[in-house]
Amino acid sequence: MKILFTGGVTGGHFYPIIAVAQEINKQVKENKLFGVELYYISTSPYNEGILYENGIIYRKNPAGKIRGYFSLLNVFDVFKTAWGVIRALFVVFDIFPDVIFGKGGYASFPALLAGRILKIPVVIHESDTAPGKVNAWAGKFARRIALSYPETISYFPKEKVAITGNPVRKEMLEPATEDAEEYFNLEKNVPVILVLGGSQGAQIVNNAIIDSLPQLVERYQVIHQTGKKNLEEVKTTADVLLLQNQNKYRHKPYDYLDTKELRMASQMADLVISRAGSTIFEIAAWGKPAVLIPITNSNDDHQRKNAFAYARAGAAFVIEEKNLSANILLSEIERILANPEEKTKMEKAAKDFFKPDAAEKIAREILSIGVEHEG
Repeated sequence: MKILFTGGVTGGHFYPIIAVAQEINKQVKENKLFGVELYYISTSPYNEGILYENGIIYRKNPAGKIRGYFSLLNVFDVFKTAWGVIRALFVVFDIFPDVIFGKGGYASFPALLAGRILKIPVVIHESDTAPGKVNAWAGKFARRIALSYPETISYFPKEKVAITGNPVRKEMLEPATEDAEEYFNLEKNVPVILVLGGSQGAQIVNNAIIDSLPQLVERYQVIHQTGKKNLEEVKTTADVLLLQNQNKYRHKPYDYLDTKELRMASQMADLVISRAGSTIFEIAAWGKPAVLIPITNSNDDHQRKNAFAYARAGAAFVIEEKNLSANILLSEIERILANPEEKTKMEKAAKDFFKPDAAEKIAREILSIGVEHEG
């Protein structure tokens, strides 16, 4: 049996694919299935090491991004997409998988179209409350559609849909055994705030944290993922703002937190400040209260919808970018961390929101369809 994964070029697409692949490998071993091969096709491997660790063979394929606004790049990307579809037809035909699992994003379009032309069964997963263009299109012919939010059901044929939650890698669910307190040089009995702006960082989130730093470090420690391109600017600005502050070492900026560091940081965190993409599901898995700052101009306003869907579950407060300021951010942090009853309630809501069997359910369906097609 051959299974082909395809998805966009962000961690929000890549890591759920890895979570499903991990579960497929587990079920293959448990059920003594032989000859199962896993492939991943996209514009870039994103993380070759993780693909290798999970026995996934990478095939590069071009794709063009069609933007929802006028740009001359759209013209060039039309040709790139056309070439990507032609190439994907050859690559997919060469592999001829028994099932294709699509995670959405423009990079998945060529492989999904090739799968449709070659009549290969397709399963898709949508992480957001509002589907992206590719998943909305693929939902019309996909065999099965897995969703993270009940709010997304209205976008797809109901008879194909299952609410599974979002797959999270097994290593993100395991408690960190390392000494996180020593690793981050944390003080005892001082609450910890974990700030995540995504792997690329988020300038508006960084600015709000910087503006709040003099007040934050009086009461809290801040593990701050700034994004690789923002680290030096954040460190320089923070050094100036906190020059005479005796608690300046409570601000701990990092360009990027790898899996091990993120597990340790999440273990120590009392509160997470984040964007509102698929990171929501990792925060829920950790059982941590959150302040979410959704991107204003995300596709179909999906980050804002994600944030408020999660907030309705009782696990987060939402600050929209237009309302974001140091005072409002400090007020929300204080409201949670100064109120043990509220914090405990949010932690329970986060755990209740998370569906730990998402990857298992999706993997089981993929294997079932794959066995059927293979036979």
